[in-house]
Amino acid sequence: MQRTIPNLFEESVKKFYNNPLMWQKSNGSYNSISYSEMKEFAYLFACGMLSLKLQKGDRVTLLSEGRNEWVMSELAVLYCGAVNVPVSVKIDELNDLKFRIAHSESKFVIVSQNHLEKIRKIKNDLPDLEKVIVLDNLTEKESDEITKDEILFRGKEFLKSYKNEFDKIWQNINENDYANICYTSGTTADPKGIILSHRNYTANVEQATALLPIPEYYVSLLILPWDHSFAHTAGIYTLMKNGASMASVEVGKSQLESLKNIPNNIKEIKPHFLLSVPALAKNFRKNIEKGIKGKGEKIEKLFEQALKISYRYNAEGYNKGKGITKIYKPIIKLYDKILFSKIREQFGGRLEFFIGGGALLDIELQKFFYALGIPMLQGYGLSEAAPVISANVLAKHKLGSSGSVVKNLQIKICDNDGKELPIGEKGEIVVKGENVMLGYWKNESATKETLKDGWLYTGDMGYLDKENFLYVLGRFKSLLIGSDGEKYSPEGIEEALTEHSQLIEQVMLHNNQNPFTVALIVPNKELVIKKLEELGMSIKTADGQKEALKMIEREVNRFKSGGDLAGQFPERWLPSTIAILGEGFTEQNKFLNSTLKMVRGKITEFYQNRIDFLYTPEAKEICNHQNMNIVARW
Repeated sequence: MQRTIPNLFEESVKKFYNNPLMWQKSNGSYNSISYSEMKEFAYLFACGMLSLKLQKGDRVTLLSEGRNEWVMSELAVLYCGAVNVPVSVKIDELNDLKFRIAHSESKFVIVSQNHLEKIRKIKNDLPDLEKVIVLDNLTEKESDEITKDEILFRGKEFLKSYKNEFDKIWQNINENDYANICYTSGTTADPKGIILSHRNYTANVEQATALLPIPEYYVSLLILPWDHSFAHTAGIYTLMKNGASMASVEVGKSQLESLKNIPNNIKEIKPHFLLSVPALAKNFRKNIEKGIKGKGEKIEKLFEQALKISYRYNAEGYNKGKGITKIYKPIIKLYDKILFSKIREQFGGRLEFFIGGGALLDIELQKFFYALGIPMLQGYGLSEAAPVISANVLAKHKLGSSGSVVKNLQIKICDNDGKELPIGEKGEIVVKGENVMLGYWKNESATKETLKDGWLYTGDMGYLDKENFLYVLGRFKSLLIGSDGEKYSPEGIEEALTEHSQLIEQVMLHNNQNPFTVALIVPNKELVIKKLEELGMSIKTADGQKEALKMIEREVNRFKSGGDLAGQFPERWLPSTIAILGEGFTEQNKFLNSTLKMVRGKITEFYQNRIDFLYTPEAKEICNHQNMNIVARW
């Protein structure tokens, strides 16, 4: 039997027919639909799309919040032998959205009403787009739009007449056929479409389940965006394979409103585990500490003491309660009864662990949640590996590591020449297995650069220890990584800044899991001085120096909201603070390589103090003492 997603689902329906698969909030309470009910919806939706001439290999863009219809839509697309292109609801830049739909040559777009307006604004520029399927009922429809209910009705009619043909279509899907094209975050000209096959997904689900068995009674609230590869595999399909269930966050009128629903939804669903990213984990911690503080100084001190002792007792996880720390066991039990168990109640009372992905998780955060009795199990993955590569699990856990490598995945650490390094040495993480992508959509050069003889070169630096635990140290590549794990390629913004501004000669953006992006800027000193003189000002005066800095800041602000170049890039990746450098990047100082590309690692290391300063309140003012000192030397 071909190991496809429809076959994975069919097997689960046979085994877990009446088990709840999805939980969704409507009319004030969560209601479930079973595996068998979802199968019925997926069949009808698939047949509805087949009646509109969707064919094997066609691409369909899916733009929706996490909800029952998200899973129904993806399953239906896959049952047709078509390819789903899940897109983030966070994309507000219409050019970014248009690029993904156009580049994937999507024939249909499936969209929730909340995001329909975005599609309406761009669809005239999308020649391949034939139908817009709206997941909600509409009072007014445009000619190329059709609602979910209409699709389901068409599907019912189609299925009556063509049941055998439909079965033939999904049963003839090959496990190496494309299932998804997932776009990386990047500039509008440069996001790469990761091609994942049915087998990529089913292999990774098998790998994840072998590492962390999921009982069928488990339920999880999927709080990460569902197009996120981590939520896609570790959430949707891993739960589906094991007869477990998933719940969606109550959808608000805005993304912010939906986020505010999470704490309440957690209490309602009482999840057994949650998928998280560092930004969410930090938020949970902040709220817990705020709650403790509100109970008065005595409780706050008791909590601090309880954490201290728990940290000692838990050690690195694998050596918890070993040696002399055994003596803490009775007091830990007491602290758990009077403090930690009460905190766990805020998460519904059944939460056993978090799985952390998306970005590296601070070890302090890991220790904090471990102490509370809900370990934050750090994992590591890449969308290109569907995505799970390694994970800590309750039975095998080392704080600070990214866990054990999944089964049936070869891994090696390589030096710059691709030579394998011994255990304990740092280099590039390189993996090979059935979960590794087929390549990048319509991008042969990027595919050749990343995939060599079936090995995926991750661009991440790390090392393995003797027990095969993986430690991930950061990226070799240039990607900006937000505090929520979202990644973005900086080159487009950097090039635009230097291209559109004569005052900026060079720029390097930086964001390594921080709340905002910062910039190191090498200005064109001569031109700045000339512009000042035209204003009747001198660089030798404090006023002149301040004006020079403000000129540069104004150039950056042109790309921000209200500026004449606004809308080209997402605001979150534009620099919030700026450091002016006194020296340019050259081959001589080793900040440029022989092809004149920035050597980001060296620049970051050399200017680390300046970068650290950019995350302080003082740096928000462009005329801060560091920048003023640099300009005063001109």
